[in-house]
Amino acid sequence: MQVATLRTALGPIFAGSWFDAAAGEAVVAVTDVTFVPSVRAAGVEARVVPRTDAQLTAVAEGLNARPAPAGVAGWYVDLPSDQVVVQVLDHSGPTESFVAAAGPAVREETVAARPRPLYAVRGGDAWYGPDFRCSVGFAATDGGGGKHFVTAGHCTAGGGTAFGYNRVSLGRSSGSHFGSGGDFGKVDITSDQWTLAGLVINGGGTVAVRGSAEAAVGAAVCRSGSTSGWHCGVIQAKNQTVVYSEGTVTGLTRTNVCAEPGDSGGAWISGNQAQGVTSGGSGDCTHGGTTYFSPVNPALSAYGLRLVTS
Repeated sequence: MQVATLRTALGPIFAGSWFDAAAGEAVVAVTDVTFVPSVRAAGVEARVVPRTDAQLTAVAEGLNARPAPAGVAGWYVDLPSDQVVVQVLDHSGPTESFVAAAGPAVREETVAARPRPLYAVRGGDAWYGPDFRCSVGFAATDGGGGKHFVTAGHCTAGGGTAFGYNRVSLGRSSGSHFGSGGDFGKVDITSDQWTLAGLVINGGGTVAVRGSAEAAVGAAVCRSGSTSGWHCGVIQAKNQTVVYSEGTVTGLTRTNVCAEPGDSGGAWISGNQAQGVTSGGSGDCTHGGTTYFSPVNPALSAYGLRLVTS
């Protein structure tokens, strides 16, 4: 409250504010030393600086309008130092020229690596193999902290590189089971651009995954897939054998929920409990259908994985 009041009272000489964690106090910067006593009288530490935050912002916006050379990783306004900091990867000619042209309000800060976008692995999102698209089931970790997700075994059968919904590399398909006991596989995530999320997308948002307690026949269940999205129904039978043209699979769960090609591997959830990954079925989401999922707990057990929860 004091800082907001001071911002109004100080007007054009207000030069920004921040919290000094080491001192445990708020700080207000001013450009006129004569106002220091009034700032301190309000119970806030004062600091005199030559530039206002508006002036620093103008410098940063000037940098935004210029093409950054390869050696520049970013920049930001640093109020405590009353400067704009340009983060650099090298000190080449183009980098130094870019910094120098911004004037005396700028200083360099050397960083070790260029930032990269980070993406979340969520149930129901698309993932791609060399020549197909399937859906993510559930994020999981191994005993050594390795990152994975479970999906349908018929999706991972060919191995190879796996890519996320945005075509950014995830890692590799490294496990596939299709036959007696289910249709499940796993993808090993080796890229540090991906984080694991205990979430399933449901169209307008996400559902948190809290565990994997098995739901009973007759229980409500919902499915998320990259082709047809989020659909719900009920569990009709367990431990069903399904004869696909590609082979016979046992241990599946039958539902009256629709699915379509590309939904394979996607997440099934009852409430907030993970149930399984889409295997196959009949029909579509225009006319309705029957879909089978492979239970998630046998898949986690087979690969020694632990479900990521939210």
